[in-house]
Amino acid sequence: MKVADYLLQRLRAWEVAYVFAYPGDGINGLLAAWGRAEDRPRFIQARHEEMSAFQAVGYAKYSGRTGVCAATSGPGAIHLLNGLYDAKLDHVPVVAIVGQTDRSAMGGSYQQEVDLASLYKDVASAFCETVTVPEQLPNVLDRALRIAATQRTPTALIIPADVQELDYEPPAHAFKQVPSSLGVGHYAPVPAEEDLARAAEILNAGERPAMLIGQGARHARTEVEQVADLLGAGVAKALLGKDALPDTLPYVTGAIGLLGTRPSYEMMRDCDTLLVVGSSFPYTQFLPEFDQARAVQIDIEPAMVGLRYPFELNLVGDAAETLRRLAPLLRRRTDGAWRETIEGNTARWWEVMQRRAEVPADPVNPEYVVHALDELLPSNAIISADSGSAANWYARHLRMRDGMRGSLSGTLATMGPGVPYAIGAKFAHPDRPAVALVGDGAMQMNGLAELLTAAKYHHEWSDPRLIVAVLNNQDLNQVTWEMRAMQGAPAFEPSQSIPDVPYAEVAALFGLDGERVETAEGVTPAWRRALDADRPYVIDFRTDPAVPPIPPHATWDQIKSAAASVLRGDSDRAAVVRQGFRAKVQEFLPGSGAGEEH
Repeated sequence: MKVADYLLQRLRAWEVAYVFAYPGDGINGLLAAWGRAEDRPRFIQARHEEMSAFQAVGYAKYSGRTGVCAATSGPGAIHLLNGLYDAKLDHVPVVAIVGQTDRSAMGGSYQQEVDLASLYKDVASAFCETVTVPEQLPNVLDRALRIAATQRTPTALIIPADVQELDYEPPAHAFKQVPSSLGVGHYAPVPAEEDLARAAEILNAGERPAMLIGQGARHARTEVEQVADLLGAGVAKALLGKDALPDTLPYVTGAIGLLGTRPSYEMMRDCDTLLVVGSSFPYTQFLPEFDQARAVQIDIEPAMVGLRYPFELNLVGDAAETLRRLAPLLRRRTDGAWRETIEGNTARWWEVMQRRAEVPADPVNPEYVVHALDELLPSNAIISADSGSAANWYARHLRMRDGMRGSLSGTLATMGPGVPYAIGAKFAHPDRPAVALVGDGAMQMNGLAELLTAAKYHHEWSDPRLIVAVLNNQDLNQVTWEMRAMQGAPAFEPSQSIPDVPYAEVAALFGLDGERVETAEGVTPAWRRALDADRPYVIDFRTDPAVPPIPPHATWDQIKSAAASVLRGDSDRAAVVRQGFRAKVQEFLPGSGAGEEH
């Protein structure tokens, strides 16, 4: 048995089912071992190593298991980095296995020789080790998998090509030999009783409580609902926690922040007590004023408590277990006026979203594209969104229902993971439909190539539906609008304009299906055909770049700044101004709850 053989055997013992990877001679020993192992665990071939890392991240996010990716030395290992940073910043367990030049060539400026230990020391800061002798296994692999799972972070193994080919020798019962064992037990830390009592005192004293939950509360839905009901609180969700609680609950105000909703903004503006569970939401300006609210945080990661807000109490513990112990200490609130206000604001918000989706556009309003999908999504759908204006519509128009899953690059906010996340989701749950909402910029960056990966593997999925919706406005739209609103600058065409591509026709060339939609009337029928398809389906929605991703908290001064920049230089200035003001004014129509002065 070679080192490479043992590595794959150990991965199987850890019940690793897939390795998302791309070949290269730096891992030829591993590839030969894969052949001897009859492709167990499965080698899932992407079109690019960065996509392998994104697929591993998507698989980990949607399965709850550790994702594993692999690449060759030098350029292959470098290409993994962006996806690994996505895992690091979103707290996702991923193990990267990368090749390296032979030990005899190290330090010789050899071909594809890169100092991988230095390169990976930040992204895999929790654990990064180079295997130099066979006896280091199984210890280093076990530690990489165990640390990734328990610390929710990427780890890395660097294995020189010649080491992969060595005969495997297990660690001996001897000095400076390190044996190892499989597995990691489940654990759920909880705060001390006195800290729970203090938290209850703070929360019971408030009159207008608000909750903010993130992905760390995903497994604690029952407990979150119980505490919210006891407190009479509304619940806002950080974007990574969008699927942690259904949007069908009347007191769930939806997303918060730059991509958030008005009721979330209003709840944080008016609350006097704040409970944050399983979230490291970074934008302090969307939380209550510092002297406004008493605040308690619950997080399982000690290094992440106390951030973002001057919390009166930081509780380190598992979200479900901590809330379960906290609930009996809370007094049920009998005055329902605060909760009724939140529910009324939330109901009006969804009416606003309906009106914004109905605003005419040329050719199609992107808000309508996603709003129309909302009612059609199956209850077991898995959704990914790419970075850009597509993330705005995902955040505001899609209502998560019980059983749905959704994610995106929350903290790194990198372009490009939309399609590979969906592919990772299909390997995590081959029996469920997946939908990727992608801008044309991200689709041109790497999504088109990954359609080939979908074409290669979709026959293996019991439910072959993977729908890629491309919002094709021939503009890098999010940055265009950020320039207008924040810098007061018109769109810089050389940087912002991108080519029109017949995405559905490209998909057909790959053996997939799809269509282009250029009218509002064609949107819903296209979604229905995609959801009925027997293979991956690409919908090329020709959307209007003049529809702005205006945040619900945008002031009239910001809107005027954007409009003024348009008047100074944008080619289609009238359309942009008209759409910007139309979208904003929907929030102030009769029944929206806004003051008459607007």
